[in-house]
Amino acid sequence: MLGPVSNPGTVVFTTAPGCWGPMITPKLKGGHEVTMPVAVSGANVGDAIACDIKNIRVLSRASSSGVSEISEGACESDPTVDKKCPNCGRRWPEAKEIGIGLESIVCAHCGAPVSPFRMRNGYTMVFDTKRRIGLTVGKKSALKIARSSREWGLIPKRSVQFSALLAARADLVGVVSGLRAFMGQLGTMPSKDLPDSHNAGDVGYSLVGARHEWALTEEELAKHRTDGHLDCDSVRTGAILICPVKIGGGGVYAGDAHAVQGDGEIAGHTADVAAECTVRVLVVKGLTLDGPIILPPKEDLPYAARPKTEEEMKLARKLAKEHGITIEESGPIQIVGSGPDLNKATYNGIERAANLLGISADEVKNRATISGAIEIARLPGIITVSLLAPRRSLEKIGLAGLVRKHYNLPW
Repeated sequence: MLGPVSNPGTVVFTTAPGCWGPMITPKLKGGHEVTMPVAVSGANVGDAIACDIKNIRVLSRASSSGVSEISEGACESDPTVDKKCPNCGRRWPEAKEIGIGLESIVCAHCGAPVSPFRMRNGYTMVFDTKRRIGLTVGKKSALKIARSSREWGLIPKRSVQFSALLAARADLVGVVSGLRAFMGQLGTMPSKDLPDSHNAGDVGYSLVGARHEWALTEEELAKHRTDGHLDCDSVRTGAILICPVKIGGGGVYAGDAHAVQGDGEIAGHTADVAAECTVRVLVVKGLTLDGPIILPPKEDLPYAARPKTEEEMKLARKLAKEHGITIEESGPIQIVGSGPDLNKATYNGIERAANLLGISADEVKNRATISGAIEIARLPGIITVSLLAPRRSLEKIGLAGLVRKHYNLPW
């Protein structure tokens, strides 16, 4: 790890594009390129680290993405982990680019096309100078961008990936997208070596019983992962992400920034970008977590989980007086759940919420139904359980002050 940074302290991460670039780079043993981890002073196993995202700035001028399919013979079992040359059989071979298109990425030893993935339906998207709007372009522009792919992608100098812009795809043309950047990877190090893209309960499930050196049992994956690979679009400027500390120092890292993504990331991939992410870190002592908690910007909360307005509270106080009860003081909280599919991820999130707040799973279900929501972050299995948590539970776990300040609550 780098550091340690002070507690509290600030870290500025410069991240390479995730997903497609690393996926098509045979020498990388994971589906992303993430930053070096940073230790935080005073962070011990059993604590948590709150990452207050102050700013995410998109650096790339363009991005390329699309629906993927595996290239035949280019891996043993997992095309993002145990890559190989389909011709000479070398594992994680050095490669070079000899032109445009993913087939132009060839093995440096035998010259055979070696990208583990093909893009079945894809696009090239350019951004305005203020990084507020994206536009998918035609083939002529896509080819021009591909010829200077690292410059358009602003790939960091130390990054070893081939740029996804080499694909020069233009299956979608003229589609306008409003940009809202977020970090697909932000979190703390797992307590066992994992490929970076597999630090999650869904993607990581492919490690269970795998035939390569990162194979795990289901129990080991549950124990060691920290769900740093979230792909949750509320992990953006103005959010606080609270992460488990499973090794000394925590090891905060970042990567896989996206310019835009709809809930579910249904295409499997989205507009990957290089980005600069500024994070204020703070150790929360004694908060033992299994996975992350998100305090998203207020506007990202589901309707039922938003703090009530003064007008709404006046109506609630009138009802409370009529029925002789006291109104519960509460605050919004979002618990991440992960698993091999959405059902298992949902119940993982419910179980985590119950254990965190000291209430039953049935109470979590009721609260998430009338004062929250279950939302999909990524298919096949990252969800969030949002609810208004009782103030007494937040005080018991040491998060009441953070939640109160973040949402400007009156209690």
